[in-house]
Amino acid sequence: NKSLQPQSFQGFPPPPSKGGITVTTEDLECLDNGQFLNDVIIDFYLKYLLLEKAPKSVAERSHVFSSFFYKQLTRRDNASEDSTSISAQQRRHQRVKNWTRHVDIFKKDFLFVPVNQESHWYLVVVCFPGLEEPQCEAWSSPTSLRGTGGETTGEAKAGKEASGSKTLNGINELIPESTSMENQDKLTHLCVRYLQSEWDLRRGSVREFSPEQLKGSHCLVPLQDNSSDCGLYLLQYVESFLQDPVVHFDLPLCLERWFPRQQVRRKRDEIRDLVLHLYRLQRGSVGNIGHMGNVVS
Repeated sequence: NKSLQPQSFQGFPPPPSKGGITVTTEDLECLDNGQFLNDVIIDFYLKYLLLEKAPKSVAERSHVFSSFFYKQLTRRDNASEDSTSISAQQRRHQRVKNWTRHVDIFKKDFLFVPVNQESHWYLVVVCFPGLEEPQCEAWSSPTSLRGTGGETTGEAKAGKEASGSKTLNGINELIPESTSMENQDKLTHLCVRYLQSEWDLRRGSVREFSPEQLKGSHCLVPLQDNSSDCGLYLLQYVESFLQDPVVHFDLPLCLERWFPRQQVRRKRDEIRDLVLHLYRLQRGSVGNIGHMGNVVS
């Protein structure tokens, strides 16, 4: 019975734009308190942040990968892949190489990779992947150090301007404390190997992606105080970064005061209200909103 099926709509961006995320009323249920955010809501809000909420100057310098990217990159080989003679690194890259056919990630300043492992959402941010070696440059920008301790002058490892300051190329992991160091190291290694293969394909030149050239860091950030809000914190990490990019990279990066916990607690209702607002705009009428955020014609 079609009337019993959950309704859906192209959440964002709306038609006629391509690549819109289809959101159903079942997806909205994961925004109830205590529920684990699913990949649809994660991808929907990340796309909304990049296209609507982020300052244009920052959005143009950023690329957000789908939540399916890391899953596809790291999935087990199927029978046909396992029989090929190419390396495991090349096989992984083959699975996702078309995901960036319309974008040169090495011209971007910031890459955001949402990851779901061991029932946790967490985030990887790659800064200045096109920069071939870090540099040390003076900086002085107190407004860009939100949550880093309030220092206003000094020297940071850097290579390219960002909001009037300097930053370090590298891979920054915003990961729950419960994640093992082994998994963190594996994540960094896989991201570096992906960048190596992507560079080889897109640029056709030799470049070394070593730990010295692209440093990894486990950042100190606000963390959830329950088992269900990791997806909300991931979204807040991206939102805070896009609104005010981190440019001071004394490692380890200390962002414990990046944003108040209350800001995350409001996020379930804010995202639900946003989804329903966009639904009403697409339908061209207010409609009725039923219990638990279900959309009813």
